[in-house]
Amino acid sequence: MDRNCPEYYIDHSADTSLHETKQLISHIRSLSKSNHHKQGQHSTDLVQPILTPRFAISCTPELLGSLGELASSEPSLPIQTHISENKAEVALIKEIFPDAPHYAGVYDSFGLLRSNTILAHAVHLEDAEIELIAKRNAGISHCPTSNFNLSSGVAPVGIFLDKGIKVGLGTDVSGGFSPSILNCVQNTSIASKVLAIKAGTHGTSPDQFASYQFSVATLLYLATMGGAQVCGIEKIVGSFVPGKSFDALLVDTRNSAGNPGLWSPDDCDDRKTNGNEALKGLLERFLFCGDDRNISRVYVQGRYVGGNDYHTHRSKGGKLN
Repeated sequence: MDRNCPEYYIDHSADTSLHETKQLISHIRSLSKSNHHKQGQHSTDLVQPILTPRFAISCTPELLGSLGELASSEPSLPIQTHISENKAEVALIKEIFPDAPHYAGVYDSFGLLRSNTILAHAVHLEDAEIELIAKRNAGISHCPTSNFNLSSGVAPVGIFLDKGIKVGLGTDVSGGFSPSILNCVQNTSIASKVLAIKAGTHGTSPDQFASYQFSVATLLYLATMGGAQVCGIEKIVGSFVPGKSFDALLVDTRNSAGNPGLWSPDDCDDRKTNGNEALKGLLERFLFCGDDRNISRVYVQGRYVGGNDYHTHRSKGGKLN
């Protein structure tokens, strides 16, 4: 950022910003090499560099041009930025980039809108922008908690999905108030219901997302595979397809988990007679009423790294399997 931001936050020139960006990219990549050397194996890098112009308002054309050249030289380097979070932001973009057709067009003109670009918010996109984002195969990070908290508006995620645009969920804890993806799932559901109420539609649709509330399946997808697609790692994580990294939560919905908000009878007859429907019900309860008390185990790349059982075993000196 080299303009329109606090003095303690600003880069003093486009050259300085570009130089420090390259240094950070090199530093992060060196950490990955060091980690591989220590482990003696080629595990998936959990932390990777990402090119981050905060948003076009805080970057001069000179800086955006330099970042675009850097991105062009590294096609695999992902990009993340904000777009159309609120109406005042959109109006300012049109003022400082008068030759651009729209907000998305600013990023596109500098080579920063491509298949591994992540656009946060996207609340007030024009139709032409949606078409351009779909054409470039860029992804959108839906941040409903932040959008509600800042009164920014409601992103038309259903339209994006109907257009085939990649969409995942983002917590945006700078503008939001919770780092929990469960909170984000809940607010995503509310956002879709707000738009459905406005459109006068009810329930879910089997073949359309716009103007309908999202089903539990859609919410789960956005929180898992949708996010993986937006980040360009859908071949590595996001589902339990054989060959992918085993990133998983073991969820306990029993009363013994200690969460009174997630009531689930341990002797539920439906669970015995209709397993799939019972599992769907348990998933819905967890998404809307669950919290960390219901997470027994956390696995990252097949390694058992956390959860309530993990902490219990560690405190008792037990072995981790």
